[in-house]
Amino acid sequence: MDRPQPDTTWDAGNMGCGELIVKLKFKLRDELGAGDILQLTATDPGAPQDIPAWCRLTRNPLIYQEHPTYYIQAKEQP
Repeated sequence: MDRPQPDTTWDAGNMGCGELIVKLKFKLRDELGAGDILQLTATDPGAPQDIPAWCRLTRNPLIYQEHPTYYIQAKEQP
């Protein structure tokens, strides 16, 4: 699959997944519109498991993944 065109990017570096997930939640909610795509760079060793799991739980589609790069689409907010 080709990488989509992101609306914004965020390099979280080696931030631990606990902190990363909290910041990711607010970034998607507060800085992106529904359907916008975030290109996330996360080098934490747990990211390949934690980010897809978080996306499934929150229903923010993970549309591309190749560690350390993740493309996440912001869902509609209630």
